[in-house]
Amino acid sequence: MKTAGLVSAHAAAGRVLGANEKIVVALIGCRNQGRGDALGAIKQGAEIKTICDIDDEIIAKVSPQIEKAQDKAPTVVKDYRRVLEDKDIDGVIIATPDHWHAIQTIHACQAGKDIYIEKPLSHTIQEGQMMRDAARKYNRVVQVGTQRRSGEHFRTAVEYVGSGKLGKVCMVKAWINQLRKSIGNPPDGTPPAGADYDVWLGPAPKRPFNPNRFHYNWRFFYDYCNTELGNQGVHMLDVGMWGIQKLRGVENSLPKRISSNGGIYWLDDAKEVPDTQVVTYDYGDMMLVWEMHSFQSMHPIEGDYAGTAFYGTEGTLVVEDGWKVYGPKNEVIASAEESGGSHPGNWLQCIKSRQRPNADIELGRLSTTICHLGNISHRLGRDVKFDPKTETFPDDKEASAWLTKQYRAPYTLPKV
Repeated sequence: MKTAGLVSAHAAAGRVLGANEKIVVALIGCRNQGRGDALGAIKQGAEIKTICDIDDEIIAKVSPQIEKAQDKAPTVVKDYRRVLEDKDIDGVIIATPDHWHAIQTIHACQAGKDIYIEKPLSHTIQEGQMMRDAARKYNRVVQVGTQRRSGEHFRTAVEYVGSGKLGKVCMVKAWINQLRKSIGNPPDGTPPAGADYDVWLGPAPKRPFNPNRFHYNWRFFYDYCNTELGNQGVHMLDVGMWGIQKLRGVENSLPKRISSNGGIYWLDDAKEVPDTQVVTYDYGDMMLVWEMHSFQSMHPIEGDYAGTAFYGTEGTLVVEDGWKVYGPKNEVIASAEESGGSHPGNWLQCIKSRQRPNADIELGRLSTTICHLGNISHRLGRDVKFDPKTETFPDDKEASAWLTKQYRAPYTLPKV
């Protein structure tokens, strides 16, 4: 399966859709979140024409659910290239593991498809830049799956942050408390019948099949994942970045120094990624902090298992299920109840209007870059200095090596 040159660089721009015309979508990667995204798109009026997965068992499970939701059975394929060749398909939902995101997204842009790409956007900082460049070059609507960007109460929270009413915001904190169970240390084995394991690995290093490095648990191994920073943290950190962008501008929302501390303090199993971590991002005049506990599910941090807080000289705003602002005497001086919005729905609207969606690829790229920076500091075991304008590590060859990665042939990264 060669991935280079799959799609013409001069592909058609896609169908021009009328205001009442149904948007035709395909799903690439059908487990868990992908299935949920597809069902959400159906609720917002889309038709799922095709589903694509490398595992027959997943296809057999998800296909009837899609058919029930829309009263029409989807076509089934195992090769995402067949999806991109279908001129009837307007957009694709990509919910494959992180290490496949860049290749599939760039190919989809070149094929003239609009894209809903699950978070985290990319597997490296360079990939995110290339994905953004492809979206712009081919004029694609790309929505990243950081759903809080479509939540009304999150929008009003960050607008409050940007209003100046909190005074000088010196610290932003994002966090999660969760209880991860042991994944054990199972031996290598045989891939499930009906699953194309080599394609699943794709650009990742060739390894014997292990059940821990396959469905769901892949997110605990560096070959495929972005650690809990990219898996869970990107949601809350994205809200933090949103507020920082209100204060400083999108173009000034990356930090100058990053320090990660933590490790595997809880479970002695096969996981490679930390279960306890604190990352600090220094902007020179403010700080963003990520705190993650994967060993307990209590809610000691500001009373919520997960959330984002903005600490200012005149008040503190805490947002997750609704938001509150605490004044100088710890009194609640402003608040809002939880109010949602449809992230897939916003994407579908933008496919017709050609406007940029709530979680446009550049916004998702910046929040994913924050995750990459924390992971690079953690893997190096030291602080790193970052140039937010050039998005490089000046005079740091060791850190610079993590800006990209090697790709297993023939699953190469397309040129943009």
